[in-house]
Amino acid sequence: MTSSKRFVSEPLVPSVAGAAVGGEPQLPPAFTWRDETLHVKRLIATGRSTKEDRGDVYLKRHWFEFEADDGRIATVYFDRSAKPGRPRWWLYSLTSIPER
Repeated sequence: MTSSKRFVSEPLVPSVAGAAVGGEPQLPPAFTWRDETLHVKRLIATGRSTKEDRGDVYLKRHWFEFEADDGRIATVYFDRSAKPGRPRWWLYSLTSIPER
């Protein structure tokens, strides 16, 4: 009875427009992915990743790992450099629920 982590890399639609506090995006309470809704039950971890361009370092992504209400663990990120009209939120990976 082990769970498996699966790389997804697909866009997400947040349930509410993204609010920012101090320039940091806030994790929405839910996301639509494919034909289902991933409700955030519990935030597990947050992080940031950067990129370097011509010697300058820029904040690229805000990462969030959360437990969904169905027990799956999702890793999502907010892409700060997304072009207008392109998705900003992405589902990076999803851990399946162990079968009983």
